[in-house]
Amino acid sequence: MLPRPLRLVKREDFRKVFQSGKSVANREFVCYTLHNPEVERFRLGVSVSKKIGKAVVRNRVKRLVREVVRVHFMDKLPDHTDLVIIARIPAGTLDFHGVRKSLGHLFWKGKIVR
Repeated sequence: MLPRPLRLVKREDFRKVFQSGKSVANREFVCYTLHNPEVERFRLGVSVSKKIGKAVVRNRVKRLVREVVRVHFMDKLPDHTDLVIIARIPAGTLDFHGVRKSLGHLFWKGKIVR
């Protein structure tokens, strides 16, 4: 589980990232990033639409994304950054390794990882 200080939870924070941040996308995910000098490390928010599936599927996708970031990208993501990851419809069928591969590609494509 991603620690509470590393999570983006307020609607207002999500809105700032969407309006002022830069985006990069692949088939399964879209990632918005915004430099935020107020935070010490990075903060991550995950958004999953009802189009992906019922609550069980949506919550599973959110858990997988948070766990992949915690295990594989925690030390590689830049400090002072807010990230919002939006899941697209194909993300509902991915397993842990599929999410890892897709997020790795997304972070590489957007030059997000250090």
